[in-house]
Amino acid sequence: MIQGENISLTLGGKRILQDVNLTLSPGEFAVLLGPNGAGKSTLLKVLSRIQKPTTGKVASKGQIGFLAHRSFLYDRLTAYENLKFYGKLFQVSGLPERIEALLDQVGLSYFSHEPVYTFSRGMVQRLAIARAVLHDPALLFLDEPFTGLDQKGTVILDQVLGEMHRRGKTILMVTHNFEQGMELVNRLLIMKKGQKIFDDPIISRGAKELKGIYLQQVGME
Repeated sequence: MIQGENISLTLGGKRILQDVNLTLSPGEFAVLLGPNGAGKSTLLKVLSRIQKPTTGKVASKGQIGFLAHRSFLYDRLTAYENLKFYGKLFQVSGLPERIEALLDQVGLSYFSHEPVYTFSRGMVQRLAIARAVLHDPALLFLDEPFTGLDQKGTVILDQVLGEMHRRGKTILMVTHNFEQGMELVNRLLIMKKGQKIFDDPIISRGAKELKGIYLQQVGME
């Protein structure tokens, strides 16, 4: 569970977030939409404790996994070495077996001992996915997770998210896409100009209807 209460953030005299209230219950899979500059990525950083809000508070239970625009991988280390480094930070038990299983799951077993600087954009994103879920977090934050992924990578990410959702993990995903990864989503959040302007369940709603709701809310129709 995670709860953000009256979250506001001002940077350089500019209001980025304004009085955002958000509670996610265990097992929820929420998608966060909004125009560029709406504050979506900043909100993820605040909820994951990477960025401290100017006012308001965040409370969470359980470890957090965060897949950001940056991979947070070390180019000169191999895929295996990167996961080993993060696994030790999080004190993951059975680490060698966990690393091998994840590298197989994201389709990088063959490249496990290759340095990351030799990887394509899609391969880096796959390894970043493995890094984000390495410690089996209770809360997973995803910022445009499908960026750079080819069709195979998209299928892999869908499988990872599906597995985590089935195991009752709480997931919050920022995306601009109304189709990829939306099958499991059960809650729609929309932000505009640093404020949450829409929050509603989206069970059994297709991509066309979601897009219509979004355009109506952000005033683009």
